[in-house]
Amino acid sequence: MPDAIFAHSRLALIYDEFEGDREDLNVYVGIADELGAEVVLDVGCGTGQLAALLARTGRSVVAIDPAEASLEVAKTKHVPPGITWLHGHAANLPAVAADLAVMTGNVAQVFLTDNDWTDTLDSIRSALRRGGHLAFETRRPERRAWADWAADTTPVIRDIPGIGRVEQREVTAVDLPLVSFRHTYSFAADGAVVVSDSTLRFRERAEIESDLISHGYRVHDIRDAPDRPGREFVFIAESTS
Repeated sequence: MPDAIFAHSRLALIYDEFEGDREDLNVYVGIADELGAEVVLDVGCGTGQLAALLARTGRSVVAIDPAEASLEVAKTKHVPPGITWLHGHAANLPAVAADLAVMTGNVAQVFLTDNDWTDTLDSIRSALRRGGHLAFETRRPERRAWADWAADTTPVIRDIPGIGRVEQREVTAVDLPLVSFRHTYSFAADGAVVVSDSTLRFRERAEIESDLISHGYRVHDIRDAPDRPGREFVFIAESTS
């Protein structure tokens, strides 16, 4: 089941407010340009920010997410035609013959078991045309991002039009390779408190490379995330079957 931060209708409505400007998404528009991708599959599209960016460049986008509340928010955005919104899971993707599949943000790290991860890689490969590409980012375990999360105990507060003042707090727990964290949202307007628990898996670079190769991909490139240098890898892999 998707985390409440994406699946709870009240949290989905404020997700973009807390995420702010998603400059990291421009990296994927650039990758699509570089690869000449005209049909893009956005796996774990969330509230549709990347799908909208891609559609504005004239591309066809298939955007899929297991959290229906996030998709409902995405559908309210003013975007050009060319996006197909799908409610579903990464392990059961349609065969859309995409030129490029992408997983942005923490999407590639939400698959906690080996089976879930490899099922996702297989499903994406089946959704790509032969020679299509998969691009995704993942945090470097050696960077120990969870230490920064745990050290920062200052609540994040937003005054959101039409909703009011909302406060977010975060707590982390570490049991490598898994890192769990909790967001607690307090809504000043009515005193409601909504909690969302999440867990990410931190995979080593060599493990990811091996998994890609064994599931029908050729690793095309591994890059530093330009907006978070030294903290994340961006993998680009080509489907070979």
